[in-house]
Amino acid sequence: MRTWRIALMTAALIATSANEILAQDRSQARSMVISQYGVVAAEQPIGTRAGVAMLERGGNAIDAAIAANAAMGLVAPMMNGIGGDLFAMVYEAKTGKIYGLNASGWAPRALTIEFLHGKKIERMPARGIHSVTVPGAVAGWDALLTRFGSKSFADVLAPAIATARDGFPVTEIFSAHWARSVSTIRGDAEASRVFLPQGRAPNVGEMFRNPDLAASLEAIARGGKDAFYKGPLAQRMLATSAKHGGTLAAEDLAEFAPEWVDPISTKYRGWTVYEIPPSDQGIAALMMLNIMEQFPLASWGHNSARALHTAIEAKKLAYADMITYVADPRFAKVPVAGMLSADYARDRAMLIDPTRANCSVGPGQPPYSGSDTIYLATVDRDGNMVSLIQSNYGQFGSGVGVEGGGFVLHNRGGLFTLDPAHPNALAGRKRPLHTLIPALMTNGDIRIAFGIMGAFNQALAHAQFVSNVVDFRMNIQAAMEAARFTKTTFAGCDLQIEQRVPAEVRRELSAMGHELHVHDDYTTAMGGGQAVMRDYAAGMNYGASDPRKDGAAMAEMPLPPGP
Repeated sequence: MRTWRIALMTAALIATSANEILAQDRSQARSMVISQYGVVAAEQPIGTRAGVAMLERGGNAIDAAIAANAAMGLVAPMMNGIGGDLFAMVYEAKTGKIYGLNASGWAPRALTIEFLHGKKIERMPARGIHSVTVPGAVAGWDALLTRFGSKSFADVLAPAIATARDGFPVTEIFSAHWARSVSTIRGDAEASRVFLPQGRAPNVGEMFRNPDLAASLEAIARGGKDAFYKGPLAQRMLATSAKHGGTLAAEDLAEFAPEWVDPISTKYRGWTVYEIPPSDQGIAALMMLNIMEQFPLASWGHNSARALHTAIEAKKLAYADMITYVADPRFAKVPVAGMLSADYARDRAMLIDPTRANCSVGPGQPPYSGSDTIYLATVDRDGNMVSLIQSNYGQFGSGVGVEGGGFVLHNRGGLFTLDPAHPNALAGRKRPLHTLIPALMTNGDIRIAFGIMGAFNQALAHAQFVSNVVDFRMNIQAAMEAARFTKTTFAGCDLQIEQRVPAEVRRELSAMGHELHVHDDYTTAMGGGQAVMRDYAAGMNYGASDPRKDGAAMAEMPLPPGP
C-alpha cells in the first residue's frame, strides 16, 4: 500500500522540470483540491460553499454534509430535496469505524398491489401520487446529526434558508435539466406555481427564489424532524396526498425511522470497497469488481477494447442478479453472502466470451446462507468522512408539489413491481429496491469517499472509478474525469459511451456485438460524481469534482482570530 500512496502523491509533491512538462501536457482537465483542512465536494458551488461554511464555523464533516445537502435541495430541486430519500456512510476517525445509514422511506401502509388493481392499475406508476413513498431525507439528517454532528439543525440549515429567501442564479446543467422537466412540472398546479414562476423553466444565470422552501426549512430548524413527520409539514403532505387521492396516512409519517446498517464490502486487488447493503443496488458494484478481478485489466490498458468489454459483460452479469434478488431484507431473503462469494464470482466470470457481447444475460443462482440524484462528499481536518447521496428519483420526482411547502414528493415507489411473486413486490411499509449508493474505499492509510449519481448507472460507474484508481493508478480527479460507458438497461447489447474513448476501440467493441450510442466528451448521461480522499499518514485531504456537473471541490480556510 505504501508504494501505491507514494506513486499517487509523486506528481503533487516533486517539483522537477519533467513534472513541469507533465503539468502542461496531461489528460485530466482539473487538478485535485489539496488541503490540510477540511474539503467538501458537491454538484453545485453553492452546495459546496454551504458545507465549507460549516467547517469554517467549527463544524465537522457530518455538519458540512447536511448543510451542503440542504443547499443542493434548493439549487437542484429536480434532483433532490426534503421530499426525497437519503443514504450515507460515515467514517468516524476516533473509532476507525464505518457506519451505514439507510434513510429510505417505506410505502404507505394502504399502498398495496390490491389497492392499485382496484383502480385498474396493472403496472407500478412511475409518476403521480401512487409512486410516492415516505420521504426519508429529513429523518436521515436527524440521525446523522444526533449520532455524529456538532451543530444544530438551525446551524446547518441556515445557509440554505438564507439562499432560498435571497435567491441564486441558476447554473448551466441544472437549467438544462429544469427545461427538460417542464412537462412534468406542468402536470401539477402547485409544482408549476413554485418551479415555473414565469410560466417556464429559469434560464441560465436567472435568479430563482423559493420562500416556501425557506419557511419549510425554518420549521425543521425550529422543530427538528418532528416538524416534518408529525408537525406542520406532515399536515401539508397529508393534505396534498388526500387531494390527489393518495394513501399516505399520519401514522406512515410519524412511525417512520431510518436504519443504521453495517456496510457490505469486497476486496479488490488489495483495496476494501464498501457499499450499503440491500435494499440498495450497491451490491452490484461489488459483484462487478469481484468478476473484473478475475482478469488482468491493467495489462490490457485503460479503456482498451478488452478491458471495456470485460467490464461491460461483468455489469450485465452483476445487474441480472441484482434486479432478480435485491429487495427490502425485512420482507425478502437476499443471498448477500452468496452474491459476494469469490467462488460465485469465478463461476460468473467464466460466462464472459472474450470475443463476443452477450445480449441475453440471465441471473445466476447465488448460494443462500444461514435520473436523478445528487452526491456529495466531505472530510474534515480530524479525518472524519461522509459519503452522502440524496434524490427525488425521477426529475422533480412524482411531479406532485406539496401545497405551500416549496418541494415535490419523490417517486421512489416506482421501482416496486406489481408481480406478487417477486422479492421486490409492492407492499405497505416496505422499501423498494433502491438505486442510491454512497461508497468508501480504503487501503492502509488512504481512504476515499466517493459516489456517482445516475439511477442504475451508479453501480457500474462505481466499478469504473475503483478500477481507474486501483488498476490504472489514477488520482481521484483523473479517475472521476476519465471517459466512461454506461448501460442502464438490463437486456440487449445497447451501450452508451463517451467519444473520448478512441475511435479504434469503439470499432473493436462494435465488432464484438456491442451496439454503441456515442455521446459527447463529458455527457451527463454518465452521471456526475464527487470524491474526497484523506492520507491519514500525512494528514492531508484531497477533493475531486466531476466536470460532467456544475459542481466544485473546495477547501476550508482557517478563520482569523476574533477581536
